[in-house]
Amino acid sequence: MQKCNLSVDIGASSGRVIAGYLQNNNLILDEIHRFENKMEEKNGHLCWDIDGLFHEIKTGLKKSVEKHYKPLTIGIDTWAVDFVLLDQDKNRMTDAVAYRDHRTDGVMEEVFQLIDQKDIYQETGIQFQPFNTIYQLFALQKENPETLEKAQYFLMIPDYLHYLLTGKITNEYTNATTTQLLKATNQKWHQDFLRKLNIPEHIFSEPSHPLQSIGSLTMDLQNELGFDLEVVLPGTHDTASAVMAVPAQDTIYISSGTWSLMGVEHHEPISTQQAFDYNFTNEGGANDNIRFLKNIMGLWMIQEVKREWNDQHSFAEFVELAYQESSFTSIVDVNDQRFLSPISMKKAIKNYCQETNQQVPETAGEFAKCIYDSLVESYHKTAKEIEELTGKTYNSIHIIGGGSKNHYMNEKLAAVSKKTIYTGPGEATAIGNLMAQMMATGQIDTIEQSKQIINQTFDIQKFKAKR
Repeated sequence: MQKCNLSVDIGASSGRVIAGYLQNNNLILDEIHRFENKMEEKNGHLCWDIDGLFHEIKTGLKKSVEKHYKPLTIGIDTWAVDFVLLDQDKNRMTDAVAYRDHRTDGVMEEVFQLIDQKDIYQETGIQFQPFNTIYQLFALQKENPETLEKAQYFLMIPDYLHYLLTGKITNEYTNATTTQLLKATNQKWHQDFLRKLNIPEHIFSEPSHPLQSIGSLTMDLQNELGFDLEVVLPGTHDTASAVMAVPAQDTIYISSGTWSLMGVEHHEPISTQQAFDYNFTNEGGANDNIRFLKNIMGLWMIQEVKREWNDQHSFAEFVELAYQESSFTSIVDVNDQRFLSPISMKKAIKNYCQETNQQVPETAGEFAKCIYDSLVESYHKTAKEIEELTGKTYNSIHIIGGGSKNHYMNEKLAAVSKKTIYTGPGEATAIGNLMAQMMATGQIDTIEQSKQIINQTFDIQKFKAKR
């Protein structure tokens, strides 16, 4: 049987269980199991089917053995900010409400009445998003205060899935930073903020750092599966795992998927007034650094347009159609809140173009070009802001994740930014998750070694501006 590590990478629309192992210093990947993930209406809120996700993880574990693997470790990463609460018996007492739910509408402004906005940024270094955990918890406190009174444990989504595997309670550091409740300076929960918002302090555990084992499977799971393995903390925030897989070190990166996360790896938080004005965030990195980045609306927009077109066109076809619309030049602000969770993305884009006196898109190609050009415009602007805030010039932008395959955007960004664009690997999040597990178990010694393995294993493409 082939020994392997298992990466569980769950995004906003799908999840994968991927086996990985080293062979001749190359990383071999094998997708064991793929499953759907979607939000559903439950008890008046948009929720994730958290029990369904755990069932799929167990299915992936069973399939790995059927495929003659011997998994040594497993680690889970997901999106950020969402959470569940457990009672004193460690039973889940809340649904896994999704960040796109409308319970946080207007809540951010209410929190600013209790805590000064600039204090929140200076203390946590985290970008303001209306769905950050701090606002979700305050919304829950207003809607259902007795739930928070009875709660004993706060677990973010991957923390809860790790708990179901091991019975161990952890608040993993990289995901904990996204709550906007962790002090940037000492990585402790901000007791003062919690008190002001009437959120119980005892429900939070001391943050656990990635690249460490948290234990074996529970006896019940060992009996159900017929084997045991170690559960290792990767960067449980999917972007933290993805950034672990950026093949170069001195570069601006874009982790491109449903969201575009654009930034640099930095040795300390940047919480200046200008960083606040530009709405940058300082999230924890899997290898003890800071991911200084901006959260930009990503391919969510084209995903929604594709859905509204009844999946008539593939993503590759949308790219080809964009190439054909050279005369269409309308641009939208991709970070406008109207694009976060609209009833109709097409209508939201049309309305924006009408309001700004631009040509209104009608065809699939026009919508695609509008979205791609608008994202590139946002990337170009963000790159300039990064250089201004760090006081450093970067010659390249490295795009990882599923969006790295979009040649139209890669070429356009090279032309607009005048920087060299590198792309790949596409499976960055799963790869970074696996690298963390391999470093935790001594298969890889350093982050430099992991980047060397990624460079020689995967096809990294290069796009330069035409002179």
